[in-house]
Amino acid sequence: MAKRVEVGIVTKAGKPRFRRVEVTRLMPHGRYGKYVRHRTICYVHDENDESGVGDRVEIEESRPLSRLKRWRLVRVVEKAGTLDRQIAKGREVEEELRAVAGGDHGGAADLEGVGKS
Repeated sequence: MAKRVEVGIVTKAGKPRFRRVEVTRLMPHGRYGKYVRHRTICYVHDENDESGVGDRVEIEESRPLSRLKRWRLVRVVEKAGTLDRQIAKGREVEEELRAVAGGDHGGAADLEGVGKS
């Protein structure tokens, strides 16, 4: 039987070689059909202590390694710092676009004198 492979985010990294990974997925509600976010908590064995809180990691099902650990770390997909840098870069781009657009954006400041008699 093939081993399951999941991708999740590390939420706790308190003990050496021990990680708590949260795997989220979207499932349609049984009656209403709206997509609802479900999460699964997996306890993972990280042999080389290469992951940290906030990292996106790929984990693989394994034999029981301890009382809670049933998963093994395969690789770190994305470090937490890179996600923060991408968000910051997106904000910088938005600010640049606003600066290029100038003052002709039709905001509330243009409507100050409208409607007053």
